[in-house]
Amino acid sequence: MTTPDSISAGEVRFFSGSSNPPLAARIASHLGVPLDNTRITRFSNDNMYIQLGASVRHRRVYIVQSLSQPVNDHLMELLMMLDIARGAAASEIHAIIPYYSFGRSDKKDAPRISITARLVADLLKTAGATHVMSMIFHSPQVHGFFGIPTDPLSSSKVFRKYLAGLDLSETIMVSPDMGQAKSAARFAKSLNLPVAAGNKERVSDSEVVINGLIGNKVRGHKHALVYDDEIATGGSILELSRLLIEEGIKDIRVVCTHGVFSRGGLDRLVAVPEIIEIVTTDTVLPPEKTHPKLKVLSVARVFADAIRHNINRESLSELFVFGE
Repeated sequence: MTTPDSISAGEVRFFSGSSNPPLAARIASHLGVPLDNTRITRFSNDNMYIQLGASVRHRRVYIVQSLSQPVNDHLMELLMMLDIARGAAASEIHAIIPYYSFGRSDKKDAPRISITARLVADLLKTAGATHVMSMIFHSPQVHGFFGIPTDPLSSSKVFRKYLAGLDLSETIMVSPDMGQAKSAARFAKSLNLPVAAGNKERVSDSEVVINGLIGNKVRGHKHALVYDDEIATGGSILELSRLLIEEGIKDIRVVCTHGVFSRGGLDRLVAVPEIIEIVTTDTVLPPEKTHPKLKVLSVARVFADAIRHNINRESLSELFVFGE
């Protein structure tokens, strides 16, 4: 018999790639099912060898794998695991991808380049996925690249719960760029905060220029809540923080869903005295070298709830990005 927080362990198989086993274990725990073993090794020629540790025949299979560093290895792991499940007669194959890093390659803005977000979506379907679940795609159009049912979940519920315990008086929410402004505006409305956005121009992968702020006036507020979908090198947040400090902001709290923190990004951010806290989720495995300013919240229950709603044929709209 199932309970509100569990599903029948006999009807599902739950596996994790090597990108984020702790998150996979938390999701499985919320569902009340075991996390089955996955054997991942390499041959002498560096080719991967993967074996799922439990029978998947005529069962719902869930494979948790974030496309985090090393991204290409983790993608190949996921494709192989999907193919294994398909070949072993799984009835459904769900790719649970908390962090879809290829979502940043979502448009053709230069000649002779790949729209990789769409390519990888096609590869997932070809490998055997019958359904994809992820969190906060970089842009809304990425959802449309998938030829199979896809659920883009929101992290806002987790952030709202945490921020509800803080004093947000005299605070303004700020998005680093116009691309995230709509999402920031929805989030700001739920917290009853004014919102502004940076007018950002990207120079390179790690260098940006923000030419002023658009929206509500920042001057007159003491605190800023910077909201973004992803932080990699931290270049956008650093540039935005510089502008906010010039506008009289005394302290900055940074909130992002995907804390990638590559190339020393976390070190650069915590070195700014005005940045008092960086709040992120566990869609990406937290860095080994953490810091007192870094707060990691788990989104395991969000994924577990979405999986449960899916199994029970219930609406997921309240968990979607556009349901914020």
